[in-house]
Amino acid sequence: MKIVDIIALLLILIGAINWGLIGFFSFDLVRVLFGNMSILSRIVYALVGIAGIYGLSFFGRIKNNM
Repeated sequence: MKIVDIIALLLILIGAINWGLIGFFSFDLVRVLFGNMSILSRIVYALVGIAGIYGLSFFGRIKNNM
């Protein structure tokens, strides 16, 4: 895997874990760590969103490898 793929996958996992915590426990880990919509938390949310969009390309690569 390329380094960009690994970073994107890690960010996607962070986002998934955070959404799981929000869904199950109403606990937003990003907000706790970086503040309520502070510039840092917005950057984290933006990076996770970009990683999610980039992660869509994984499906095309899986299809091409089968």
